[in-house]
Amino acid sequence: MTEQTHPQDEAQLDENQIIALRREKLHAIREKGIAYPNDFQRDSFAADLHAKYDALSKEELDPQAVPVKIAGRMMLKRAMGKASFATVQDVTGQIQLYINNQGVGEEAHNDFKHWDMGDIVGAEGVLFKTNHGELTVRVSNIRLLSKSLRPLPDKHKGLADQEVKYRQRYVDLIVNPDSRDTFIKRSKIIQTVRNYMTDEHYLEVETPMMHPIPGGATAKPFVTHHNALDMPLYLRIAPELYLKRLIVGGLERVFEINRSFRNEGMSTRHNPEFTMMEFYEAYSTYERMMQMTEGVIRKCAETVCGSAKITYNGKEVDLASPFERLTILDAIRKYNPQYTDEQLFDEAWLKKEIVRLGESIPPSPGIGSLQLALFEGCAEGKLWNPTFIIDYPVEVSPLARASDTKPGLTDRFELFVVGRELANGYSELNDPEDQAARFKAQVAQKDAGDDEAMHYDADYIRAMEYGLPPTGGSGIGLDRLVMLLTDAQTIRDVILFPQMRPE
Repeated sequence: MTEQTHPQDEAQLDENQIIALRREKLHAIREKGIAYPNDFQRDSFAADLHAKYDALSKEELDPQAVPVKIAGRMMLKRAMGKASFATVQDVTGQIQLYINNQGVGEEAHNDFKHWDMGDIVGAEGVLFKTNHGELTVRVSNIRLLSKSLRPLPDKHKGLADQEVKYRQRYVDLIVNPDSRDTFIKRSKIIQTVRNYMTDEHYLEVETPMMHPIPGGATAKPFVTHHNALDMPLYLRIAPELYLKRLIVGGLERVFEINRSFRNEGMSTRHNPEFTMMEFYEAYSTYERMMQMTEGVIRKCAETVCGSAKITYNGKEVDLASPFERLTILDAIRKYNPQYTDEQLFDEAWLKKEIVRLGESIPPSPGIGSLQLALFEGCAEGKLWNPTFIIDYPVEVSPLARASDTKPGLTDRFELFVVGRELANGYSELNDPEDQAARFKAQVAQKDAGDDEAMHYDADYIRAMEYGLPPTGGSGIGLDRLVMLLTDAQTIRDVILFPQMRPE
């Protein structure tokens, strides 16, 4: 290969010049043979090698002459005459390579000197320890597997621009080990959820993502169109009504780890598409759903964090102790002892106080919905350790079973941790006539201008008329659970490709 510019000279070039230089190198590689080979088979990962051999001394390791084949991205490179070093990164971590003329030959070593940081390489050799005790591969064969045409961010500055991290997650994952760790933990959390549910004899199912009628939550849907059927369809806002159809059908314990979509605002806690886990169990109540919700969250913390007592934003969160339970009014009184009982049941005062706190007056009529809005403004953000808020008003719980003992309330809970909602569940409404009446009330609210109110789902009513057994259900926001267990301050940090405005 004809030498063009030494790798260290890239520091004096802008990005376009670097890309042009690297394209010249790629052209030279193409002239010599296959530029992107696909026949290298690795047999080792960096972390496994460190775990197995780091404890051995140089004298203990050398006689073993352990053969390895490593592949990954070149993150560091030091080319020095007849000997060179490189650091290669795979999905598990990094390991050092030692390349010299004696090991790979002068021509291959000279080619290596023209490769760049970010290039993907495959190396074969034996393990040894340097004089400084670093586990290293003494390379006998090295190959360029994939040429990187764009330079990685400066190794000292890293990828500091938060927006670029979200737009170019592939670069973020290359250079930021914390980001890689977050998404590895996310995968472990989801697997732990799945294992926990199946251990509880739940059946994992899949339900439609395009619905003829949006339902299962009060939210504004995304609308699309099916050409062959010539009909509008809605991206699901929740899988609830389909999962409860399965309970009617006799699948008595079901769960779905689902992607749902809501055409609403974006914030540090909201993304238009998000992941949650919903589960339903026949012959159970919201009490059992609280136990299940608490259990699966605690298990995830223990599995991923090593303890159910974690730290979030510098402050301890206790997921090990039994989760507290408060009614909406209990929570308001706990954090706002200045409010009187007379005020909390005064519609005019509630509306005035809600506006003062910067909240919106809810579209649903009733004291209960006003008390909920007040709770959201004055207490919700103060619920740091896990707390179940229970006994929600009927007018804001169109799918929950009405309480047999508390008029106007439902057997419903929401779980709050670090001041934000993490789960929502209830004893399911299984009276088809009551459900039909509540759907009609939702339709009336929609006609009055509430875009988030529910539609009337006649097929779901028909399913209920076959008999929905007493059932408990719950939904856990998995994105927010990952935020909690990885100490992430915004939902975009735990979604690989968050929704962004066009560049």
